[in-house]
Amino acid sequence: MTAKKVTNKKKALPATSNANELLIIAELGKSKERMLAEVGLSPHTLNAMTTRHFNKYQMGVTDLTETIGVLKEKQAKVNAGDMGGLEATLTAQTVTLDAIFNELARRAALNMGEYINATESFMRLALKAQAQCARTIEVLAAMKNPPIVYAKQMNVANGNQQVNNGSSPTNTHAPAHTGEIINQPNELLSENKYEAMDTSGTATTIGTDKAMATVATQHGG
Repeated sequence: MTAKKVTNKKKALPATSNANELLIIAELGKSKERMLAEVGLSPHTLNAMTTRHFNKYQMGVTDLTETIGVLKEKQAKVNAGDMGGLEATLTAQTVTLDAIFNELARRAALNMGEYINATESFMRLALKAQAQCARTIEVLAAMKNPPIVYAKQMNVANGNQQVNNGSSPTNTHAPAHTGEIINQPNELLSENKYEAMDTSGTATTIGTDKAMATVATQHGG
């Protein structure tokens, strides 16, 4: 009986994609240069690059394409009126700012009485963190309970007033005295009020703009 050699062979895993590569979906009618320019100037791309740089020391390098996708999803929620993500961010930041305040205040207390300059520096930073925490709470409260703005209506009784009752607007004049009605007939540009205006002047023909005519033909089919 011959013994068989047993080997444990692991299957090769597929190569992981480069996290710094950006997947761009081609669009009909757009050149490669145009699509690269749109992606490169997109606020999602720019902020994704910045976020990945600051976040890599805590969470590692995140995939660029997926990071941009997450930012687009957050924007879509805000556009739809869902402010839950922003409220969660502000709430978490108030906790972080409060922790920064307490740590800086603790360091100021440790140096008090011996290193007055260090105490002053730490306390100044602590109060800045406290002020920013209070400001963040104010913004969060305004998002939850938006202020109501009352518009005060101002009536102007002097001078002519324009009245629009669904037809053509007319001007009404305030009477000089109570009970006195002043009639102001329409005056034509003629010495005789019954003489019709001369409308037999020479009319001017406006030429056709060739460029506009061409555009109209193209878009008109």
